[in-house]
Amino acid sequence: MDAKKSLTTPILIGLLVVASFFVGTLYTKVQIMEQTTKNAAANQEANNPSAANVKKEDTQPTEENAVGKVAGVSTTDHVKGAQNPKITLIEYSDYECPFCARFHATTKEILDAYGDSVALVYRHFPLSFHQNSEKLAEASECIADLGGNEAFWNFTDRAFDETNPIDPANLGAVAAELGVDQTAFNQCLDNGKFKQKVADNLSSGQTAGIQGTPGTVIMVNGEAKELIPGALPFDQVKPMLDKYLD
Repeated sequence: MDAKKSLTTPILIGLLVVASFFVGTLYTKVQIMEQTTKNAAANQEANNPSAANVKKEDTQPTEENAVGKVAGVSTTDHVKGAQNPKITLIEYSDYECPFCARFHATTKEILDAYGDSVALVYRHFPLSFHQNSEKLAEASECIADLGGNEAFWNFTDRAFDETNPIDPANLGAVAAELGVDQTAFNQCLDNGKFKQKVADNLSSGQTAGIQGTPGTVIMVNGEAKELIPGALPFDQVKPMLDKYLD
């Protein structure tokens, strides 16, 4: 009897130790998983602010989105939207920039949502590491020269259509699709008629403090207020605009 007791007691103690170990391990894993989930959620919210979690003070201009001197809108600019806007967005963009393609969709949302309050100006900012961006910019100017403002914006929509990208070797065919005389277009592009205008757009963007694309300046009453940095979605741009319309 005593022998059985002496044998049973160590076994029970051993089982209790093992059970305690597994319970403690399970609790630790649960704590780690909960903390990881909280951290992931916090990081996601910080990196992807939305209209719901952007604080009012976060919509105020900061050093990061401050702008330099911006050339005012002129007759050589490409404009669409409100005729007498309260806000003018001057976008510096690159036709080969995928983020610009994404923001192009956002600008359409902005113009649809703000109607007579907002106008959009498109200026060229071809990045040096994009092989065909300067040529595409010059092509858009030739199309505008020959086909007008609507043809320019149709080309811009086409250039940013990632499902049907433009082949730089077939720019003449694209011009013809948009109703522009292909021979006149090819002559314009080959002669570099708008090479200087594209360079001037780039220079004005650099003066404004644009360092990458897309870079969009919010203008109110002819005064540069702040920069919309990068391809922000509509729900992040909206509070930046609303404060100038209150």
